[in-house]
Amino acid sequence: MKILVTGGAGFIGSNLVRYLLGEASEELGVNIDFVVTLDKLTYAGNRSNLDELDENPRHAMVVGDIADSELVGSLLRDYQIDAVMHLAAESHVDRSIDSPEEFIMTNIVGTYRLLETFRLYLMASGRMAAALQFGSMASGGNVAFLHVSTDEVYGSLGANDPASCETTAYSPSSPYSATKAASDHLVRAYYHTYGVPVITTNCSNIYGPYQFPEKLLPLMIQKTLKGESLPVYGDGSNVRDWLYVNDCCRGLAMALMRGTFGEAYALGGKCELKNIDMVHTIIQIVSELSPDRFIKTADELITFVNDRPGHDHRYAINPSKSERELAWSPRENIASGLRRTVQWYLDHQDWIKSIEERSYRGQRLGALDAWK
Repeated sequence: MKILVTGGAGFIGSNLVRYLLGEASEELGVNIDFVVTLDKLTYAGNRSNLDELDENPRHAMVVGDIADSELVGSLLRDYQIDAVMHLAAESHVDRSIDSPEEFIMTNIVGTYRLLETFRLYLMASGRMAAALQFGSMASGGNVAFLHVSTDEVYGSLGANDPASCETTAYSPSSPYSATKAASDHLVRAYYHTYGVPVITTNCSNIYGPYQFPEKLLPLMIQKTLKGESLPVYGDGSNVRDWLYVNDCCRGLAMALMRGTFGEAYALGGKCELKNIDMVHTIIQIVSELSPDRFIKTADELITFVNDRPGHDHRYAINPSKSERELAWSPRENIASGLRRTVQWYLDHQDWIKSIEERSYRGQRLGALDAWK
């Protein structure tokens, strides 16, 4: 198999590329011969995330835009791509509130152009009909398009509502989740209208190594180490379902290889935590793993700030279908996953510093607060 990963220099993407070129072939029983990473290298895309693959003959890094149909088409043809794993997206809710047009252009228009280019490629190569005849990669379909989405498309759940699943109605609350919902609908429309062999995944909150430090976990880790104020929205009672990034990547690969075309698969950690509880846990782990750098107590660090507009109260994912049909389940629990995550950031302060100083993009903007 030859796979094109969009957004492969980002957080989840870089972890996925490493998994595909590492244990995926043996674990999934599929020979992954080559991976092409396509990334626009916007603020969250970091070439250094894939430094270890610079000399790997099974990997190519291409800087470019998913909306560039000519570029994407040439990559599909030149590398004879079998599958696209589409992770490229604008994903930070706060940024979507400030600059929604960027999200519309990337998440909706970009996804459309990528889908259309893939459709034309399949038609020209005569591979689409054969794929649909089999119905999945596992049963013999030789091409597929995996679209990676989010639990945020389902909107906010009440405290006693059942967890969201593949049949839950969409109810997005932010420009980010609205644009992801639109892209989900486009992907499914391309299956029903044109027969493009697509699969969709909806993942809960992902955490782990290489996450851009505007997100909750890395931001709180760094601020705890520096003794800076930890901003928590509202009263901190918002609930999220947490999934370790390596488990997410396995789930994405399993959905691609084992999923049925036209279907969606929800991936969740079955680990719901209030934001305030997550922050307290991060502080505790930092204090245990780096006691000499732990400066202030939780009460001194945590500061409650005004809630953001349209802040969904609770997300939760029911992954029963993925467990049943993909034979997937998380390997990391929240205790082990968080310790691994905190330790990684403690061990990779140079990576953090390169982002803080913008040296990975040849720019310098200063401190963490400038990223938000």
